[in-house]
Amino acid sequence: MLFFGPLYSFLAKQYATNINHFALVKLTLLALDKTVFYFLIFAVIRLIWLLFVRRRRSIKSEAGVWIFAFYLILILMLTTFRDTYFPWQPNLNFSRPLSDVNLIFMKETWKMIYAPSRLDFFYNSFGNVLCFVPFGILFPIVFSKKESFLKTTISGMFLSIGIETLQFLLMTGVSDIDDVFFNTCGAILGYLIYILFKKR
Repeated sequence: MLFFGPLYSFLAKQYATNINHFALVKLTLLALDKTVFYFLIFAVIRLIWLLFVRRRRSIKSEAGVWIFAFYLILILMLTTFRDTYFPWQPNLNFSRPLSDVNLIFMKETWKMIYAPSRLDFFYNSFGNVLCFVPFGILFPIVFSKKESFLKTTISGMFLSIGIETLQFLLMTGVSDIDDVFFNTCGAILGYLIYILFKKR
């Protein structure tokens, strides 16, 4: 890790043997570390672009662009590019059988309900909903001219499908139709929150 290495080392020494799911802590810190790295690259490119563009956004809209970029990078690092740091490191696996993709709606989620540990169920359902709520809030702010419930929902769904496809090709997760459903629900919830605050 370039930025959070010392923090992770400290937490690992103190809590690695005491926390059952410490791997999630490692995954989160690694994702944040990579997000900061790529966000800095985005910031440089964005600032250069702003120097030459004639038509500029409002401060609120521009802030939305920066937050949205940080969010997208973070969500990709958490879900897809887990095992790699630089863009030339991932290996696409086109020989992976399509049978690894779960296309039966709620099949795996239903199993998790009756599993001994409910953590996987809450992580898979509520976690997938919550991680797409920021998308539903930020998308209509960044793309204000295309602001609509349908466009936000469809864009959230396609982002989720893209993530599931990359997870399948990179073998960094389980590609599941349930994830697409919960992610899309999160985008819808985020858009409703956006509309609520906009009216106020």
